[in-house]
Amino acid sequence: MSIWVGLIGLVAVLFPAVAWSSSGNLPDLTGEWTGFAALTLFLLAYLLVAAEEFTHLKKSKPVVFAAGLMWVLIAVALNAKGFPHAAAVAVRHNILEFSELCLFLLVAMTFINVMDDRNVFESLRSWLVRSGFSLRTLFWLTGLLAFFLSPIADNLTTALFMCAVVMALGREYPAFVSLSCINIVVAANAGGAFSPFGDITTLMVWQKGVVNFWDFFHLFLPSLVNWLVPAAIMSFAVPQITPPASSDSTPIRKGGKRVIILFLITIALAVAFHNYLHLPPMLGMTTGFGLLMFHTYLLKKTHDEDSFDHPVDLFRQVARAEWDTLWFFFGVILCVGGLGTIGFLATTSQLLYGEWGATAANITIGILSAMVDNIPVMFAVLTMNPDMSLGQWLLVTLTAGVGG
Repeated sequence: MSIWVGLIGLVAVLFPAVAWSSSGNLPDLTGEWTGFAALTLFLLAYLLVAAEEFTHLKKSKPVVFAAGLMWVLIAVALNAKGFPHAAAVAVRHNILEFSELCLFLLVAMTFINVMDDRNVFESLRSWLVRSGFSLRTLFWLTGLLAFFLSPIADNLTTALFMCAVVMALGREYPAFVSLSCINIVVAANAGGAFSPFGDITTLMVWQKGVVNFWDFFHLFLPSLVNWLVPAAIMSFAVPQITPPASSDSTPIRKGGKRVIILFLITIALAVAFHNYLHLPPMLGMTTGFGLLMFHTYLLKKTHDEDSFDHPVDLFRQVARAEWDTLWFFFGVILCVGGLGTIGFLATTSQLLYGEWGATAANITIGILSAMVDNIPVMFAVLTMNPDMSLGQWLLVTLTAGVGG
């Protein structure tokens, strides 16, 4: 038994995503077979997630399946101990957490897809292709754009788009492409750390209410340094070559500029709903989505059949959302919540924040987020909810975002 307890303690340190006790009134299941089985399920699922590149098994599948099995184990164990409704209450709490996150992200993803449909990003790409900049200038320019786009469009979308731009710009220069793509990923992660909309981790911190919207911008300078230092080092290896300029020009389709304006209005609504009305930011996003619905309706009504353009099929754009990512979040949140209900995070929180101290713990969180995944790590920290100053919450937001 002591070997198992030691193993659980080790895993709790290495994987702080393994959970929290959602209620101090519930029995501690960490030393029982339920705890061992649930922890094993989580680790096996995460190994499959890590092996996605080799197995080609979508990352959402193992965590969603593991989450279902885990809650069955928890329900059986709590029923046997005289808590027949405790598992249902706990799982509903986690589903509520996911629902707010999912609706927020779904609206944001749909806006990005509609802008893509309206050639907003393609227009930017064509401008860069015909610009006549040198490869080193393009290296810095694409990194700069990634740094400032990611706080609005999120770091994943920004990185994918800007890397596609780089491959179109320098397909004949593989060294430029590889260095620029690394630069873009670093810039997008760093830029996403100083905005609630830049990363899933910052969004979770903001929605939880532990950091105010405007307080995130205190991270601007640290984020900038996180990008500039590696970018400056890599830039010396970028060849000083100027590729031939292209005459390619792609205009923004009808309604595209208005979609950009609506997206900014939607972000403002999310901030206002949360800061001034104390409503979930998700509600501001869905209200903005309603405006987008009206806009696409009017586009369809004013569509010229003889034009090369086409109206927006809004729900087709909803279908294009990153559903594998959304289901992955669902599985992770329920897994972390399940392991928390079992009781692992209480011990982990005491070790990290009670014995190590907030600064050491938050730096460790950043290192771990590079090896595990920043989303379950940050969800675990938010679930533990350690008593920290604003500066420490900003530190863990930065380390988890940049580390991830």
